[in-house]
Parts: sequence; structure tokens; C-alpha cells
Amino acid sequence: MPFSNSALTSLLDNDFYKLTMQHGVFKLFPRAEVSYRFINRGNHSFPPHFAEELQEAVREMSKLKLTAEEKDFLAVTCPYLDPTYLDFLQGYQYDDKEVKIKQQGTELEVKITGLWYRTILWEVPLLALISELYYKTRGLEREIDEAVSGKAREKLQKYEALGVKIADFGTRRRHSYQVHRLVVETLTRSSLSSFVGSSNVHLAMTNKIKPIGTHAHEWFMFHAAKFGFKMANLTGLSNWVKVYRGDLGIALSDTYTTDVFFEQFDKMFTKLFDGVRHDSGDPVRFAEKTIRHYEKMGIDPLSKTIIFSDSLNYGKIARIASYCHNKIGMSFGIGTNLTNDAGLEPLNIVIKLTEAKPEGGHWTPVIKLSDEPGKHTGDGQMINLAKTILNISE
Repeated sequence: MPFSNSALTSLLDNDFYKLTMQHGVFKLFPRAEVSYRFINRGNHSFPPHFAEELQEAVREMSKLKLTAEEKDFLAVTCPYLDPTYLDFLQGYQYDDKEVKIKQQGTELEVKITGLWYRTILWEVPLLALISELYYKTRGLEREIDEAVSGKAREKLQKYEALGVKIADFGTRRRHSYQVHRLVVETLTRSSLSSFVGSSNVHLAMTNKIKPIGTHAHEWFMFHAAKFGFKMANLTGLSNWVKVYRGDLGIALSDTYTTDVFFEQFDKMFTKLFDGVRHDSGDPVRFAEKTIRHYEKMGIDPLSKTIIFSDSLNYGKIARIASYCHNKIGMSFGIGTNLTNDAGLEPLNIVIKLTEAKPEGGHWTPVIKLSDEPGKHTGDGQMINLAKTILNISE
């Protein structure tokens, strides 16, 4: 049966940080080019003709357009987005020529190449499409709606009892649009205060909740290609401040390890940013380092926040909350455990920036040095070079 593109109903069916980064790229790097690649971390086997089905769904994405209502929502909810950017977004269309899809046997290859300000929107909806199409083409049946919404309610009740705030960060690995919508609607309709928003801009709008996000690793990875590894964090943070002037103040810390980040997160940035996001490595150890950093800078850690977002579930969140309570502010962005808990195995898939070409520069491999030992991503020679330049030993 042909795949229906009902999986994507809006141009805003994407993570908020993709729009906020696109706005920054639109202002600062309009001629930069980049390349992304699909990585099948879970070694999942894709059925015959999957690439053809995915290609058709990608072609259908060109029909998505920002509506006047959606533009008004962004203008009112996100006043830090320039009117010129919103006008651009209103005229934006996905171009399937930027995406190359191949299949060899059960292995899927996806590569995205083009101007950064255009291609930056592909990653999240493509991953969501791949996940939903995988279950559909294999004929795998999920749990009924009542079971899915029941699980979401139970989880929220547990987080309410912990006294923590949670947000939906689950677009990229959701089971399907319908499951994602059902989960967010269930959490929104609850009378409990623990649920604070969604990274999905479309679902935030339709549920009248806050879109949540700032920037991702690719922001700093591009800055490394343009300015070098030693300057990547500093120039990345400086340019973020240049665009947002204090808004969207959560800094991602682990693109080139948290230790390197905190060495460069000086008093100005430490005071200016509202907090940091944890996305790899032991979360309690990260919290310890973060608290020490704020104390070293003469700042009360309770005036700042850590957003935890790395493969979270109840047990992990309970452990983190127990340590952070009355020490530092905390909030939790939950992904797969919220939006792909429907009775089937979630896919472990990512799309990563692999190369960047700044204006006037040349194509350069880009890498990420995770806080999780042995989980660095990207070109091996470039990883070794970065570790040498940044004096990282493992």
C-alpha cells in the first residue's frame, strides 16, 4: 500500500531549535553550505522498496507551506524572530533535490546537501518520516490509543510526585504523528503542572502551550569549521547572543566535551545564559561540574537551570532529581520514552551534520566529541585533530 504523507501536516511539525537556528543562519551565514547523513545506530533492517516510499513522502513535503495563522503564532509567541525571517519562512518550501535516498538490500542511505539556511529544516521531519514509514511498511501494529494515552498520564503523575518539570522532546523518534499528537494532547489536558511545553512547534501551537528549544550541536560544529575548534564554543555563544540578545538562554555544553565548554564559559556568558543543557555522559556528574562552575563564578546555582535531555526515563530522572534538589534548577526534555512507547521497539536513528563549507571556505568534515567515552561522531582523523588541539585525553 502506498505510504500516505499524513505523517506531516504542517511546516511547523519540527523541533523549535531548528527554527531558532535557521533564523540565526539566515541572519549570519546565508551563503554557508552543509551536508548531513543518516546514521542507523540500531542497525535496523529496512524492507524492500522502503527508499522509494520515503522518496515519495519527501516529494510530498514540498506542498507544506506556512499558513497565515502559523505566522501570526510565531510573531506573537516568539517576538525575537525577525519579521524578515518570518516573511522568508512564509515563502519557504522543501526542495526534494536536496535529499538523496538510496537503498542497498536492507540498508538505507540518506544524504542532505545544500545551503545551510534551507537544509537545516530537513533533519527532524525526515527522521520522523523514516520511523513512521518503518512501522507502516512492516505492518507492525501499535497499542490502541487508550493504552498510549494511559501510559502518558501515568508518567506525568509520577513526575508530578517527583516535583519536576518535563517537556516533550520526542519529534525525531516518535512512533508516528498520531501517537505524538495523542501524547501531547493527553499531557496538555491534564490538570497537573509538571508538563511545561513541547519542542514541536506545530503541536505547541495546536495545544496552546510553549514551544521549547534553543540550539543543537550543529550550531557549534559549523563554528568549528569556520573558526577552528578552539574558537567554536566562544564564537558559537557570541553569535547566539548577537542574534537573540539574551532570549533563548540555554547553552548546549557537550559538542566538544563539557570540560572544554566550562573552560570557555566565562563569567560574562555564565551570567548571561539562563542555564545549560545536558545531552551525553553521566547526568549527576554533569550536575556536579555545573554546580561547581557556578560557585566558582560567584553565582548561586539555584538561580540557573540544567535542562536534561539524554535518553530519559523515570528511573534516570528520579536519580537526577534526588541529586539536584535544592542545589540547582532543573527541567527535563523527554523524547522517545514519551512519543514512542506504543508497544513496539523504537528505532535508534539519527541524522548528523557531516561537512560544512563556510562562505569563502572549503568543505570541511565536522565532528562531535561526546561526554560519553568512545561515542564521538564524525571523521576519525578530524576527531584526533580536535582532541589534540583541545588537549583532550581519554
